[in-house]
Amino acid sequence: MSASHKPLVFSGMQPTGNIHLGNYLGAIKNWIPMQKEMPCIFCVVDMHSLTVWVDPKELRENTRMIAAAYIAGGIDPKLAPIFPQSAVPAHAELTWFLSCVARIGWLNRMTQFKEKAGKNREAMSVGLYTYPVLMAADILLYKGTHVPVGDDQKQHVELARDIAQKFNHDYDAADFFPLPEPIIMGPATRVMSLRDGTAKMSKSDPSEYSRINLTDDADTIAQKLKKAKTDPHPLPESEAEFEGRPEAENLVSIYAAFADKSKQAVLDEFRGAQFSAFKSALAELTVAKLAPIAAEMRRLLADPAEMDRLLHKGAEQARALSMPVMAEVRRIVGFAT
Repeated sequence: MSASHKPLVFSGMQPTGNIHLGNYLGAIKNWIPMQKEMPCIFCVVDMHSLTVWVDPKELRENTRMIAAAYIAGGIDPKLAPIFPQSAVPAHAELTWFLSCVARIGWLNRMTQFKEKAGKNREAMSVGLYTYPVLMAADILLYKGTHVPVGDDQKQHVELARDIAQKFNHDYDAADFFPLPEPIIMGPATRVMSLRDGTAKMSKSDPSEYSRINLTDDADTIAQKLKKAKTDPHPLPESEAEFEGRPEAENLVSIYAAFADKSKQAVLDEFRGAQFSAFKSALAELTVAKLAPIAAEMRRLLADPAEMDRLLHKGAEQARALSMPVMAEVRRIVGFAT
């Protein structure tokens, strides 16, 4: 990152399906301290949702839900604009400029597209293929310098760096765009499925028992954790003993994230314990942390008009930030006005 660019955090979340524990521990919880350290923008990336078909009514409702989760989780809209990506047309406009800079070979290397497309590559939407370019535009539109992401999105931030660097070089624009840096932090940046410790916790998993939703009540949380897959061995004494025990490591990581401890500190507390006892302690801690968030989400979502007002205000702030950047982009590439 060049010293000429002021630090700015950009991140966002897709409004698809129920927001779950992985979204909170892997993203929102880590955003909270950042908003007091440097300027932040937290977007609801609804345009990304269109890469696969989504019901329009659900998309509108889920956009409010994600925004409510941001606020209930601790993001202050007075400190960081919260808005739907689609409410700022410059996201789409900058995507076109950057698409003309990005190279097909770069996109062909994106592993997430390969994973999602599988053998149906030819049937996938162009949007899913070019998703990383839109993500680059999201970041660079505000000259974002720091991007908190899960490790599965790190490659996309690296692509954004490549695109920014090529734009700057091709147009002899010095360091007009910063080279954003991915930030991966915390003991549970990638929360795994409660049914399969090798798969990421996902909204799209057909099993409700694979995830804990932020809106789950105490009994549901306790039941899901009780049924969470483990192994017959007691908790290990050291992190090295997690080898071949992904489900055990996942549950310990979740506890560590909620307790603001290292995984080793959790093992020091519970070493040798049976998982039945540990799951009870984890359920108690999880309920204590999530219950206030769920209650605040319900309060916010009970007033859709107020949620829309907050999103509209955030969009106004974001549009104001994007306008001078886009004006300069147009000048740099040679557009007449």
